[in-house]
Amino acid sequence: MKSFLITGLLLFGLVINAQIPVVLPVNPYENSTKIAVNKSDLIVTWLLDNGNNCQLVINLNKEEPLFRTIAMGKNNQFKAISSNVDPVFLLNSGSRSLKPKNGWTIFFDKVPSRPYTSNVLNINKREAIITKNGNRTIISIGDISAPNFQGSLEITIYNGIPLFNIAAVISTQKDATAILYDAGLITDKPWKQISFANLKDKFVQAESVMETSTNMAVKYRTIIGQGEGGAIAIFPPPHQYFYPLDEAFNLKSVWHGTNYRNMVSKYGLGIRHDPEGDHRYVPWFNAPPGSEQRLNFFCLIGEGQADQLLEDVKKYTHSDQYVPIKGHKTMASHFHNEFIMNVVMKDKAIPSKPEFVDVFKKMGVDIVHLGEFHYTAHPKGPDGIRLKELDSLFELCGRLSDEEFLLLPGEEPNEFLGGHWMALFPKPVYWIMSNKENKPFMSSHTQYGKVYRLKDKNDMLRLLELEKGLAWTAHPRIKGSTGYPDAYKDEEFFKSDHFLGGAWKPMPADLSLPKLGNRVLDLLDDMNNWGNKKKIIAEADLFTVTLENEMYAHMNINYLKLDSLPKFKDGWEPVLNAMTTGEFFSTTGEVLIPHFSMNGKKSGETLKLNAEGEAKVCIQIDWTFPLNYMEIVSGDGTTVFREKVDLSKTKAFGSEEFEHTLNLKNRKWARVEVWDIAANGAFTQTIYLSK
Repeated sequence: MKSFLITGLLLFGLVINAQIPVVLPVNPYENSTKIAVNKSDLIVTWLLDNGNNCQLVINLNKEEPLFRTIAMGKNNQFKAISSNVDPVFLLNSGSRSLKPKNGWTIFFDKVPSRPYTSNVLNINKREAIITKNGNRTIISIGDISAPNFQGSLEITIYNGIPLFNIAAVISTQKDATAILYDAGLITDKPWKQISFANLKDKFVQAESVMETSTNMAVKYRTIIGQGEGGAIAIFPPPHQYFYPLDEAFNLKSVWHGTNYRNMVSKYGLGIRHDPEGDHRYVPWFNAPPGSEQRLNFFCLIGEGQADQLLEDVKKYTHSDQYVPIKGHKTMASHFHNEFIMNVVMKDKAIPSKPEFVDVFKKMGVDIVHLGEFHYTAHPKGPDGIRLKELDSLFELCGRLSDEEFLLLPGEEPNEFLGGHWMALFPKPVYWIMSNKENKPFMSSHTQYGKVYRLKDKNDMLRLLELEKGLAWTAHPRIKGSTGYPDAYKDEEFFKSDHFLGGAWKPMPADLSLPKLGNRVLDLLDDMNNWGNKKKIIAEADLFTVTLENEMYAHMNINYLKLDSLPKFKDGWEPVLNAMTTGEFFSTTGEVLIPHFSMNGKKSGETLKLNAEGEAKVCIQIDWTFPLNYMEIVSGDGTTVFREKVDLSKTKAFGSEEFEHTLNLKNRKWARVEVWDIAANGAFTQTIYLSK
């Protein structure tokens, strides 16, 4: 059996004795991944940072499992972790309600309430095309298909780490399509044991189930198969995989066993979606015609036991926590937990430490901004009830705040301005959203002190000014804010410094994009071009908050530049100051930006450019997954410009200060985004430019 290594001067070619043709990379020295062909096997080997190697042996015979072996070893001595396994993808394809008001920017849709189809994607090995980009090697195997969908299978290898990604990259020409997918690995011979972390965060080992398949609620979205030579973990992109919902319920996101969904006869393990979601609004993923939808999952392998491998998986999301950064405090916003209305106002027993506080503390959230009274309370009175509700909220937040945790009272008023919006004051403020009897705008109450009664948008702005409060558009351009803030961008209240801007959450969802949340990032650019110095904070917009929920996948966070946490009793004006000045960055959690400046100016500040318009971006980035790219976004008041910086040479778990010089002549503003291979990311606030 003759084997030969494809190296050096051989830029590309077809291997004659393979079952399907192999097209080799035109840049073989781009990285250290080795590619060899041995008759019907394509052998891909890459070096780990610890000196060991990983190896995928891809079977080029059309009728046999794709992976002959998935292995680890050293000095050409490899031990198989999994053998004779195939990737599997199940595609749910439904219809999107493309009403003129929303189009593809929709949340209020219930896709599973209409007929949809489910199919196993068919993998037809036709050819293998190998490319290299930075520290990534991509093996594209065509074709893969389902009714109305066509594409290819992509396997991406990342040098230095035992991680690879398997993706079905498919597209459709059918309009108004919404999709979901399940995925995993299948085999005739099951793994010895299945492992995962249960909802109490305890490591569990179970025997492989052969009679049927089982859907499980786990932590860290991960399931692990243990074999003789080691273990393999399967998990999705932590945030991109979960389309937006009102609730962060744990919907049993992994599966294992045989005859999964009565569609996959072999034994398998993998990730899954519940088509019914949280039974509220269930929009699934957008799949516009011609877009390349990337249905993907990650595999992490290890020579040891499954418990250690799970710890390695957890490192990619900091164990689903937001890690501390010196000089910063973490802030999460927009939670309709409704503890006041559901517990306090119903005279139920009030626990000394409610569960939702534990959830946030365990995640590393320092500051939580609530969105109470969301269509459950009495914003317009009667006065006595409204004031009691507010007072109960203030008391609860004060009692539950401590030296390391600040719970801020807040609500989504949705009165006066148009659309939906959030409000935050730097101290307790008693206000009633109605004044039908033309009582004084401000009066004194014997129990509560100052009480404000508002009748219109002018009163609202006056209150914000007097009490140094902030307002901003909740979920702009979608949900109940469809058309906003655009509809009131010329209003006095919007132009005020007390109207922050908007809030970011990645919805709608589209798996063809290498980033999250275009809707709001585009709004930030538009607001910059309007000439307004507005900001965007990250928001969660979630209802129930429990320890068993899949909170991390549906969350995001803001890192505010604060040296210390304000005490509730002293007020929290420093929090609002950091928001107003733009001294923060927002992130999904895996990508951090501890420092960002442009010619020495920081976000929220104004930079005077020289005559040539030269600007030097200095940015420190900390990350877990290998990075994908950095994008410097700028505008001249009319047009938005984007300069992408390729970061494909980065490996996992890095911290580095990057410098990039560009010309921003005649530009009026600039900001930066950073995204990794799993579509996790972070973005800065704007730096304003002058001549």
